[in-house]
Amino acid sequence: MTVAAILAEKGREVATTTAQTSLAEVVRTLAARKIGALVVVDADRRIDGIVSERDIVRAIAAAGGDGLNQPVSSIMTRTVVTCTNSETINDVMTRMTRGRFRHLPVTDEGRLSGIVSIGDVVKARIEQVEREAEELKAYIATA
Repeated sequence: MTVAAILAEKGREVATTTAQTSLAEVVRTLAARKIGALVVVDADRRIDGIVSERDIVRAIAAAGGDGLNQPVSSIMTRTVVTCTNSETINDVMTRMTRGRFRHLPVTDEGRLSGIVSIGDVVKARIEQVEREAEELKAYIATA
């Protein structure tokens, strides 16, 4: 199964923000949408960074409540690991586990085209394993 298959089921909508947005606004967006990260993009949907709940917690720990007045650019992760539609779920699961991050933007020709979370990947992998188990049971039953 590939990233494209996950996105075909869940959709390609990605919550984004700009580098100038305040952390307070990012917090409101994350809470309202019940998500854990926003991709920071420029006007051409090229990825400038990513900001997660973890980044915000670190900013508040360092600066207190005043940290929420900072722009996203001051705390975002600038070197963003991405994937493509053709990558397998096993490949992205391994990359996410080794990198210890939960969100992986998907790019197409350098532009943001989707995002997968570790939850999306685990769900797809479980469905794949269950499907394979059912196929084995059916094969054994007909043998």
